[in-house]
Amino acid sequence: MKNKPTTHDRIIRTPGLMGGKPVIKGHRIPVELVLEYLVYDPDLNKMFEAFPRLTIEDVKACLAYAHKLVENETPEPQHAHL
Repeated sequence: MKNKPTTHDRIIRTPGLMGGKPVIKGHRIPVELVLEYLVYDPDLNKMFEAFPRLTIEDVKACLAYAHKLVENETPEPQHAHL
């Protein structure tokens, strides 16, 4: 995929900061909150109104972070139906 977004420069986890959850570096906005906004209302303009310092690159980094988590999941074994 062209220009695959990276998370290492935008998403950080720091013990004691936001309970150790991943946040957008320099903003203290949890990745979880960005994803929640996108789930319930994917209108980026509304999100940017709520978080004026948030950038499209930050949003892409959050999505890439979530993608990486899902991509690395171990599939559950398939059970044969009897």
